[in-house]
Amino acid sequence: MLQSMVAAAERIFEFLEEPEEVDIPKGDIDTSKLNGNVEFNHVKFGYDSNQIIINDFNCNVHEGQKIAIVGPTGAGKTTMVKLLMRFYDVTSGEIDVDGHNIKDFKRGELRKMFGMVLQDTWLFGGTVKENIKYSKEDATDDEIIQAAKAAHVHHFIKTLPNGYNSLINEESTNISAGQKQLLTIARVILANPKILILDEATSSIDTRTEIQIQSAMDNLMKGRTSFIIAHRLSTIKNADLILVMNHGDIVEQGTHEELLAKNGFYADLYNSQFEEVEE
Repeated sequence: MLQSMVAAAERIFEFLEEPEEVDIPKGDIDTSKLNGNVEFNHVKFGYDSNQIIINDFNCNVHEGQKIAIVGPTGAGKTTMVKLLMRFYDVTSGEIDVDGHNIKDFKRGELRKMFGMVLQDTWLFGGTVKENIKYSKEDATDDEIIQAAKAAHVHHFIKTLPNGYNSLINEESTNISAGQKQLLTIARVILANPKILILDEATSSIDTRTEIQIQSAMDNLMKGRTSFIIAHRLSTIKNADLILVMNHGDIVEQGTHEELLAKNGFYADLYNSQFEEVEE
């Protein structure tokens, strides 16, 4: 117990000793009037200044486009997400949202523009309604129901003993993994963000629920700029742009057809997932 306590204390003190994040926004940018155009201008980044992993990355994403980020495990797919939301700052270059450098926003305001649906679903002890409403505390009952319908979870909620007032326990063990994911999608639909970040892994979920989740994700992405961390390459064939990552760097970018035609790293990844069995 003492050994465990010492290890935990070391982590806590390491966290407390980190320098505070400094926010120096330039003016007050009204994020409600922005559309979700994202531009990466000569972005260079490394978690360590001696080890740069993204070298001179340029990319122009128009509002409503779907951008897929693919690559093997540990390739650095979440790095792009961390940079977009300013969990880390770029080493050089800049990321702009509708012409504004993301460093000019207050971090809190910038992050309000993003909606996230991640692999790890997060619900808290409380009613179904409270869990959906968490993203927009002044939402009306009608708005909550519309969001649940768009996420294909309204029917399931109606089958619960107390409907929207049914309690989810602290560990949310009284609902399935698929229903948890649909509830988190409903929460994001209610928030109505300009830009989405989706981790589309649906492991350990039955096929019927997976189809529902895919359909709910499609409803969510309509008209919104979306960055999708893709695991199954079959789901991102219709992406407007695919960024292929390996060892932290972007090795290829283009549409599905362009990348297959190059016959490079993406083509190898794609073919390894869909090897046809010769008859």
